[in-house]
Amino acid sequence: MNRYDLEGQVAVVTGGAQGIGYAVARRLHASGATVHLWDIDGALAADSAAQLGERAHGASVDVTDPSAVEAVAKATAAAEGRIDVLVAAAGVAGMNAPVTDYPVAEWHRIVAVNLHGVFHTCRAVLPIMAAKGYGRVVNIASVAGKEGNPNAGAYSAAKAGVIALTKTLGKEFAGRDIAVNCVTPAAARTRIFDQMSQSHIDYMLSKIPRGRFLEVDEAASMIAWLCTRENSFTTGAVFDLSGGRATY
Repeated sequence: MNRYDLEGQVAVVTGGAQGIGYAVARRLHASGATVHLWDIDGALAADSAAQLGERAHGASVDVTDPSAVEAVAKATAAAEGRIDVLVAAAGVAGMNAPVTDYPVAEWHRIVAVNLHGVFHTCRAVLPIMAAKGYGRVVNIASVAGKEGNPNAGAYSAAKAGVIALTKTLGKEFAGRDIAVNCVTPAAARTRIFDQMSQSHIDYMLSKIPRGRFLEVDEAASMIAWLCTRENSFTTGAVFDLSGGRATY
C-alpha cells in the first residue's frame, strides 16, 4: 500500500463509519491525517473511529440537515484549526422500481441524502478551506450517474447531480489551491446491497467487464491520491472506478 503524505492534515469523511467511507478514512489515517467520521449512525462512527485509534473521531451527522452539517463543520474547524480534506461518501441506494412507480417520498429521500447531502457538506466546508487557502474535496458519485440504471432512477439522477455539482465547484474554486473532484464507482459489496433487490445486484454485476464488484480498498487508493497536495492541477474532474463499464 502506498503511503501518501498527509501529516498534520485534517480530513472529514461523511458516511465514514462503514463501506467506502471507512476504507477511505482508514487510508487517510494511515497516511498521517487526523480523520473525522461524520455518519448518521453516531455509535457506529464512534466505534469505527476507535478502531482507527488516535487522531480519529466520530460524530453523528445527518447530511440532509444543513444546520446540523454547518454546526459540526464549525465545531471541527474550531477544534482542529482547519479542514484540509473532505470526502463526501454518505449515500443510500433506495428501493428498486421503475420511475413511473417510484414513491414520491422515497424519491425525495434518496435525492436528499445523495445530492442535497453533498451540497450541504461542500457548502459548509469549502469556506473553511478557502479561509486557509487550501483544500481537497472528493465527492462520491457513481457510474449510475453517467449511465442511468433502470429501476434506480432516484439514485441515478442524484449521482448525476453530484457529477454536475462537482464540475461547478471545481470551476468556482479553480483560482485557489482547492481541488474538487469526484469518482464514479461501480457497485462495491457493502451494506448498501441490503437495500437492493437481487435482480438489481445481478444486473450491476453483468455490466462490469472486470466480472466482479469493486473492492472498497481499491476505491480508497484512488480517492486518497486525490486528497493529496500531489493532485495540484486537476479539478472539476470525474475519475472512473467502474471496472471498464463506463463508456466516457
